[in-house]
Amino acid sequence: MSFDYNTPIPRNNVYPVDSTIQQLDVNSFSDKFDIKDFVGAISEKLIAQSKAASGPFDPKPFIRNFESAVDTLIQIRKDVQRTTEQQEQSSKTAEKEYSRKLGDLNRGFESVGKSFNGMESKITEVGRTTVRIGEQLESVHLARQRAQAAHDIVSYWNQFSRGDTSKIEALRKEGREGRQAVAVLLRRLNTVAKDLDIAGADKTREELEKYCEKFEKDMLRTFDKSYRKGDPKMMKHCALTLLEFNGGASCIQIYVNQHDFFISKSRVNEENSIEETHLWEILPDPNMSLPKKDLDLAVLLEEVRTTVGQEATIIQAVFPNPPVVMQVFLLRVFEQSIQQHLEQLLNKAGSLSTLAFLRILQLAHVQISKLVQDLKLYDLSAAPLSRSNESTSLEVLDSRAGEGRGMGIALPIGIMLENAMEELFTPYIEGTKYLEKETKSLGELYAAHLARFAKYHEMVSKSIGVGQSGLLDRVVNRFAGGAAPGGSSLPAPTTASSAFSGFAKAKLSGMAMKLAAAGTSPAAPPSPQASPLDLTHGDTDLGGQRDSVSESDGMLSLDTAKKMLKWHAEAIGRCVELSGQSDIAKNIFAVSRVLAEAIGTAYMGVALESAQVRLEIRDARQEPDLSVMAVIRSVELICQLWQQYVTIALIPLASSSVTVRREMIIFNTETLSRIESGANALDQKILDTIIAWLTTQLLKQKKNDFRPKNDDDLFTQGGTEPCTLCCDMLEKVRDAAREHLSGLNRENFLTEVGVTFHSMLLEHLKKFPVSATGGLLLAKDLKAYQDTMSSFGIPALEERFEFIRQLGNVFLVRPDILKSYITEDELGRIDSKLLRPYLAQRSDWNQFGAEFEKEVFGGVVVEKRASRVAFAEMGMSSMSGAFGGSLSNDVKGLRDRLGVGKLSTMMKELEALRSTGGGAGGTKQTEGGTGYSIPSFSFGNT
Repeated sequence: MSFDYNTPIPRNNVYPVDSTIQQLDVNSFSDKFDIKDFVGAISEKLIAQSKAASGPFDPKPFIRNFESAVDTLIQIRKDVQRTTEQQEQSSKTAEKEYSRKLGDLNRGFESVGKSFNGMESKITEVGRTTVRIGEQLESVHLARQRAQAAHDIVSYWNQFSRGDTSKIEALRKEGREGRQAVAVLLRRLNTVAKDLDIAGADKTREELEKYCEKFEKDMLRTFDKSYRKGDPKMMKHCALTLLEFNGGASCIQIYVNQHDFFISKSRVNEENSIEETHLWEILPDPNMSLPKKDLDLAVLLEEVRTTVGQEATIIQAVFPNPPVVMQVFLLRVFEQSIQQHLEQLLNKAGSLSTLAFLRILQLAHVQISKLVQDLKLYDLSAAPLSRSNESTSLEVLDSRAGEGRGMGIALPIGIMLENAMEELFTPYIEGTKYLEKETKSLGELYAAHLARFAKYHEMVSKSIGVGQSGLLDRVVNRFAGGAAPGGSSLPAPTTASSAFSGFAKAKLSGMAMKLAAAGTSPAAPPSPQASPLDLTHGDTDLGGQRDSVSESDGMLSLDTAKKMLKWHAEAIGRCVELSGQSDIAKNIFAVSRVLAEAIGTAYMGVALESAQVRLEIRDARQEPDLSVMAVIRSVELICQLWQQYVTIALIPLASSSVTVRREMIIFNTETLSRIESGANALDQKILDTIIAWLTTQLLKQKKNDFRPKNDDDLFTQGGTEPCTLCCDMLEKVRDAAREHLSGLNRENFLTEVGVTFHSMLLEHLKKFPVSATGGLLLAKDLKAYQDTMSSFGIPALEERFEFIRQLGNVFLVRPDILKSYITEDELGRIDSKLLRPYLAQRSDWNQFGAEFEKEVFGGVVVEKRASRVAFAEMGMSSMSGAFGGSLSNDVKGLRDRLGVGKLSTMMKELEALRSTGGGAGGTKQTEGGTGYSIPSFSFGNT
């Protein structure tokens, strides 16, 4: 915006107007304008003059200056307003003119549109007329073509009836178009000849067939020559001509049959093509890692890839129906080359072992699946064909119906390849064939690997006189019965666990018969020096080979379990690869049952039962064999490893079937429960043997051990013999538990031993009189017991044996302070009457006992035997106060386990043990109501 005017001169002032005001115009406000800067600019000189003047401040110059500025600004505003009004008026005028012109243009466009619509209607009318004329011309042309074709057919038919082929020969020699015309003509003549029934038609038909045969042979000969010369144009011409003639089936067949790929393979003896490579040494060995591919098969499949890649270009360039040709070619590759090679590989692998067969089957399936995925890239699109071509294509495909393969329509190459691969492997994996092979393989591997283990435990059962109805027969019968989970909705395991069960039963039963025969042979009398469990001299004959069995062969090994799981994981991998999508979960469950039977029953179950039997027949007079605790530790570790494998690897694979997954979890839980029950039974048996041996040692305590006659020997004597023997055993138990148990299992086991021994000592101290000097010897024994139990590292046991130590001090304190001693500290927390059976064993009790009873017990004299029963039935609950309440939760269960409530019965049993010298009867405590129990082993939770 610009303005052309002169800035008005301000009113006449006495004082001069600032030059800044004189220069004000509209342009002064077009840029950034600051009012403060403007006021400062017009006041700057006046302020300076005011400061320079010596008189008082004079505001008049400022007023005059500001009035001039205001006048100037008012004038500028009026000018701007006037200019704005003028421009607004001009804008309105221009807008009216624009609207008028726009209306004129719209009316013009409407007029032109109407003209075009009229023209379009006329053109449409002309077009309709032209279409009708075209249709009529096409109809006339088709009628003419049909008439011409009928004329040609009649003409050539007459010539064939006279035996004259000169005219058709001349047409054939006209070149490529002539040969194609002959092909169409011969096809039509053949169609007519099939339905024509007139005189002389048979002779004409024979002449026509001879010429057709000659024509086809010539075209095939030309195609073959062009194929060998590498002339794709002539090959394409021949293929198209034969397609018009009879569908081109013969052309496709000669192309496929004469291909170098099939000719070279037919000249080679396929059986000799499988070389003896390192692969065939690896396949039967389950411990060797399987290579990712078979070299022989890989070479063949790579050759197929190369050949198909080359032929795809040729087929697409030569044949008018490339998808059909490619399908025929690939079917021939699968049916001839790949199938024959696969059969030879599987036959050779099957002659080695079932595992080799399955490994080759998996390798082949993986490699051929990769080939199928690669070949799907060669999905050739069919070129557009005429109606006649489409019909002849159907004839080509139908011509192969006799070969058992419908080719009416060229399937998508992906579906065709999947079907071809499925037919390759169907003979080996259909139904239950694969599952039977897999379970048989695992059964063979597990039975062979556990053969020495089974032989050892069979010899154990035989050496202890269990015989045919013993341990191994129970395991074999369990194999035969399968392992179907209760309430399972799945069919009976006829192909899974029963396969391994049957195989294992046959193996173990045969081995048992041979062992029995060897045992009755006069050539092998038992060694009189060998113990019932000495198997170091045992030789067995299995499979024609004599082999010695040692104790290490019968021990559980984590490496063996890992190896079994590794073999099973490989089988699961094959199961996922070779099973149908709907059968994966079911087959995995079936294969998992084989593992459960092998590792759960045939391995850990046999070891647990064998260890338990060894403990049952062991002489109670001998020191307990704590080495069997290693079985529990091994079972715990193997179960942890096994359950991690099941949880991480197996159950997720069965997630596709909710039913199978639930059945698998139930079966796994039941199997684990059986193993835990066996471990608990073995642990209970170990506890029984330990307690029986400790009982026997305590029975060796002599009546006067704590009333020594020679006080000089008191200070040199470390402790009584029963104490030393018991402490030694308890230390061995502690070390064995630390070595073979872990976590809660170890703590529960040692707690049970300690609590039981604590109760035994409470009863033991009631039976022996103690002199003043003998109290020192007793204190040494109790201190040894306490130190041994403290090494267990269990606070509850430390409290109990601290009470035992204080209880032993009642034999040391003087009579005058005995009352205060039993009423203070730990002993003061229980009823003093419960201590009378112990106080009655003091050698000086007769001297102060009557007075003490009147003073402490209120004059109540209780019969000695009755006081024992009262202590047993009432004192244990009262003792809870002595341990700060820690005993109260365990007392009732402890009394039930130890049968303290029936102390008279236990006393009779102990007297019987004493009279028999602590015989084997000590191991039968469970029959008298004094059995022991421990919390269930919780594998995997320690």
